[in-house]
Amino acid sequence: MTNVVVLSGAAREPAGDVVMCDIAREAVNDVLDRLDALGVDHTGSIAMQRVDLSVSEGADNAEEAAPGEGDDAVVWEELAQRVDQSSRFTWSYAAFLAVAVQIAAIGVVQDSPILIVGAMVLGPEFGPIAAISLWSLHGEFRRIGVAASTLVLGFLLAIAVTCVCAYVSYRWGWIDPSLLDGTGRETQFIVKPDKWSFIVALLAGVAGILSVTSDKSSSLVGVFISVTTVPAAAYIALAAALSHWSEVTPSAIQLGVNIAGMVTAGIATLVAQRIIFGRAGLRDRLSR
Repeated sequence: MTNVVVLSGAAREPAGDVVMCDIAREAVNDVLDRLDALGVDHTGSIAMQRVDLSVSEGADNAEEAAPGEGDDAVVWEELAQRVDQSSRFTWSYAAFLAVAVQIAAIGVVQDSPILIVGAMVLGPEFGPIAAISLWSLHGEFRRIGVAASTLVLGFLLAIAVTCVCAYVSYRWGWIDPSLLDGTGRETQFIVKPDKWSFIVALLAGVAGILSVTSDKSSSLVGVFISVTTVPAAAYIALAAALSHWSEVTPSAIQLGVNIAGMVTAGIATLVAQRIIFGRAGLRDRLSR
């Protein structure tokens, strides 16, 4: 670390000193372990923020002295807080997912891959998937349940809303059941789950976890547009609204295959990162 600043007696509630410093990302876990051993998280608090630019020879020396590379380092505390927040069911999460599924449904109606891709980017479902992967690794069954319920409830709500909208559109004469009969439609891949669907889901799960742990959000966008979770949910809603029951099961299988593949790959990726980059697990405080 470098640029250490100590403000003696500056804190009022709780009373004590304020200590600030710059730490190489690859050394953060060790510092958090030592602060935890001192009980700082109980007697005070620990806050961390990212430094976008640091022009300092001392900072350069600190990074060189720290083992590994900052881009590869997994700050487990940061990851735990991030996935914990994104795994909770909120109305904004439900709204984003419902809007994404409806856009995907319109993409199916219009046979528009562009709308399908747009809907996939908008979907927020990777947050709970990442949470299930992380908490499965640590045996946190309560948190797994929270993330799984968010995922299931979100998709059920989004499918229900889209189904109602599709049925109203059908009654108004805007859409026709025959639109799901076309064999040459570009969106038919949604209802054709196969080995490639699972392979893509596995690869997307690996890329998604890597992007979350390394904070490369641009890569996470690529994950969203590579798996057909949102389009599959949209196809389920459309097929149900138009009484195309033969299309519901393949779409549900596609949705399940993608989620299962991403969770499986997410767990495997986190295990590999833990083995390669050290730090066996999260602090006891996060496990309670």
